[in-house]
Amino acid sequence: MANINMKQMNAFEYRNRVKENPVVVVPVGALEQHGPHMPMNVDELLSTDVATAVAERIGGLVGPALSFGYKSQQRSGGGYHLAGTTSLSGPTFIALAREITLELAAHGVRRFVFCNGHYENYQFLFEGVDTAIRELKRDGIEVKALLMSYWDFVDDATIARLYPEGFTGWDLEHGGVLETSLMLLLHPEMVDMNAVMDGPPAELPNYDILPIKPELTPPSGCLSSAANATKEKGQILLETASSKMAEAIRTEFSLGA
Repeated sequence: MANINMKQMNAFEYRNRVKENPVVVVPVGALEQHGPHMPMNVDELLSTDVATAVAERIGGLVGPALSFGYKSQQRSGGGYHLAGTTSLSGPTFIALAREITLELAAHGVRRFVFCNGHYENYQFLFEGVDTAIRELKRDGIEVKALLMSYWDFVDDATIARLYPEGFTGWDLEHGGVLETSLMLLLHPEMVDMNAVMDGPPAELPNYDILPIKPELTPPSGCLSSAANATKEKGQILLETASSKMAEAIRTEFSLGA
């Protein structure tokens, strides 16, 4: 199979591929604690894995991963107060997304998909990419981009199948069944299920408190239990998300099946 990862190509191979006007799928992750049972680069790993699965389906390329994300929020990532979580401010993340878009456009890329793997990134990613596209348009360069958080493509029927005990929502899935199941499928050597701290979902207010009250975050740093995670669930999640993302991309970019 031909190499589809930009970072693993030599520059000549990459230039030739860009001339073919591929869709470039850019993974967007973060460096964030994921409890005692998983590493801190989960968001980068999984966004890259999903981006790769999508790119394989559409004949696209995988662009360079954004390894740092916007600051972890207590109600969706445990909070930026937890050691190991290493985040960017909003303006810095916006600037990063903007400049990556401009740089790839300078190479000749005209069709982008940003595959987001960190809940808190989305609006700042939107601002950075939108700003870049507006700048490019003023220079007469037409670029189109899709912004996708991969969990948004897991449909209700799949959720019911994977969470028979009840689904608490994607915001509380930090370090839970979704990410842990995908990691068991894709990076099993990096998961220690014996270290999972089982318990009920975090009980947090429906508003933010600043400064953060550390006692509101569960001791594990996770917001829901990963005890029910399995490799088989990871396979279902990867297949569902990547296939539905690829379907949307084919529609938006008028690609063949």
